Amino acid sequence: MLNRFRNSFLKVVFFIAFFTFLAPVCSVQAQETKPATWIWYPGDFEIWLSNKMQVRRTEREAVFPPLWQYYSPYALVTFQTEVDIPKPDEVKIFSEGPFQLLLDGVQIYGQPKSITVPAGKHKISFKVYNQEVLPAIYIEGKYVKSDASWKVTNEDKLWIDETGKAQQSGTPWVPVGSWNFDSPKRKPSEFKLTTKPMSAKKTEKIGAGQLIDFGKETFGYIKIHGLKGKGKLALYYGESREEALDSAKCETLDHLSFDGKQSETYTHDGSKAFRYVQVQADAGVKYDSISMLYEYLPLDYRGAFKSSDKQLNQIWDVSAYTMHLTSREFFIDGIKRDRWVWSGDAYQSYLMNYYLFFDSPSVERTLLALRGKDPVTAHVNIIMDYSLYWFVGVYDYYLHTGDTKFIKTFYPRMKSLMDFCLERRNKNGFLEPLEGDWVFIDWADGLPKTGEVSFEQMLLARSLEAMAVSAEIAGEKDDQKQYQKLGADLKTKLFDVFWDKKENVMKHQRIDGVIQNIVTRYANMFGIFFNYFNEEQKQSVKNKVLLNKDVLQITTPYMRFYELEALCAMGEQNYVLKEMKDYWGGMLNEGATSFWEEYRPNKKGTEHLTMYGRPYGKSLCHAWGASPIYLLGKYYLGVKPTAPGYAEYEIKPNLGGLEWMEGKVPTPKGEVDLYVSKSEIKVKSAEGEGKLIIESKSKPKTNSGTITELAKNKYQLIVKPNVEYKITYKAI
Repeated sequence: MLNRFRNSFLKVVFFIAFFTFLAPVCSVQAQETKPATWIWYPGDFEIWLSNKMQVRRTEREAVFPPLWQYYSPYALVTFQTEVDIPKPDEVKIFSEGPFQLLLDGVQIYGQPKSITVPAGKHKISFKVYNQEVLPAIYIEGKYVKSDASWKVTNEDKLWIDETGKAQQSGTPWVPVGSWNFDSPKRKPSEFKLTTKPMSAKKTEKIGAGQLIDFGKETFGYIKIHGLKGKGKLALYYGESREEALDSAKCETLDHLSFDGKQSETYTHDGSKAFRYVQVQADAGVKYDSISMLYEYLPLDYRGAFKSSDKQLNQIWDVSAYTMHLTSREFFIDGIKRDRWVWSGDAYQSYLMNYYLFFDSPSVERTLLALRGKDPVTAHVNIIMDYSLYWFVGVYDYYLHTGDTKFIKTFYPRMKSLMDFCLERRNKNGFLEPLEGDWVFIDWADGLPKTGEVSFEQMLLARSLEAMAVSAEIAGEKDDQKQYQKLGADLKTKLFDVFWDKKENVMKHQRIDGVIQNIVTRYANMFGIFFNYFNEEQKQSVKNKVLLNKDVLQITTPYMRFYELEALCAMGEQNYVLKEMKDYWGGMLNEGATSFWEEYRPNKKGTEHLTMYGRPYGKSLCHAWGASPIYLLGKYYLGVKPTAPGYAEYEIKPNLGGLEWMEGKVPTPKGEVDLYVSKSEIKVKSAEGEGKLIIESKSKPKTNSGTITELAKNKYQLIVKPNVEYKITYKAI
């Protein structure tokens, strides 16, 4: 894998060098046509926005902030650019915060709303202060515009000498951060999600009040129409009917007071998750009806799936809706609880996103919000495994998008977090929880988490591989060699200590140098799709662990994600299809309109709503419940990148017992469009070079390209961009 990434990296370097050579010729034209955008210190907008979002969680009107450290944007930053313009340019200035402006090292006094930049070469600097939100600027001229080419620093690298000239010192600057704030009126500090009106599906009388049903799980603001009178009105929210009706124990509620002077149309300013809302009002308060403003992040559904199995189609649809509900300012865990950015949950959301939205900015925002800033004083989310998922998330982001800028910009933060993780190894070179470390792995009764746990060491090995790739991209050759060696040594040690050569499985835990006679699914299933096992080891793990009902069962969609992925990687799509239908179909049979944080088929009725010792503690819309999106895209449609940014990719469809299936898998520049039945495959792709792998009883026929034989009953067709291929074959 490292060699493949290294070769792809060399290709990227060639194209960068080529276009760098052309850049001087194109620079004036590019400056004229490229739009201006708001810019800030990279990562600061994401940190500021995540702080603002994550304190919105409430439980019965009590604020419930996150458990981990908060970081802050830099209050004072300096932006800088160098331009060479053919004509004088009238440049408008917009700023979030007061600024100091220097043109060619000379201070321009006051807070001008515009300046004229003469023709020729110039250096422009803005030092901006903002303690309340984050310092940001928007600069708009014909040639001089704020964009991704600007640099920024948080240190005092510019200072004015006795002659009034600016002097510069210190280390190199970093590229600015930006998103899609492409209008001076659209300030970063005023970012809000999109809303649209939605009506209730059903209203029924409940005692002196009403129960409003919006038909499915949703998120947004309650809107009251025809509001008159003076007094109090209570809103009791519920993901279930039972929760909304239980005013004493529902997780979220609002008590509103009106003085009689309010508008007849009132929109409550606190967004909530719910399907049902119980409304109870004083006799002096009257209203006509209740609706809502649905709040969401506008995203295109670029991925698609449909098949001969109607229930499976419904599972995909509900998974997609669940994923969209939890794709907000960031990828969050659940929309009722916790409404926080958890690294383990987010990592799965990244993977599902690549098969549904392929929205790169959401991945970047979430990675940056989770990482925070230096110094590192605790694991991400205070969870050991969640720090490690963060590295693997960066690795997968590069693989799917081919984006090197993110890694180059934030490599120092990657390195400092890895330094923190490595410093917490014990004398054996393994991670073992120290004071303040939370080893999560999964919600599972009786799961041991003390001592040296094989699952954590496997995640660390994968993280070191991610760091080796990232160090190469960042141009840090010494770091690359170090991480390669650390990763290889750890993998060797992992198998020396935890692999049981007699039983041919990975043991779970070692305490005080003694291996415990415990086998769990976690390290064993990750070892399959990390490709750490040879074929014999994979078969043994599949039969002795994954298909063994006596090994501790997984009850959360969180780890079902990985369990079923491991089985799909072993070609067990027929088995996994049944499991998906039983597990996610079981939630649908219980009335789910989005997928849950946990599902245990043996529970009955309101038992499904309980968690954490609370009658309605379970989240009924949880991101990790949407994993069929990923499984169906990667292992049934069979599409996955094999080189960064889908420059090369594989299509290996597997019907898994279906009569037919069709769908789309998004890529950076388009989609892979696929139809598969037991006798025909149709495929068209927008970019890259794909390898369609076909298992057939005889050599397939194609309308375009050449079919080559790889092995008995196994064939390959090279898929070129924008060509419609039609292949006939005989399914095995």
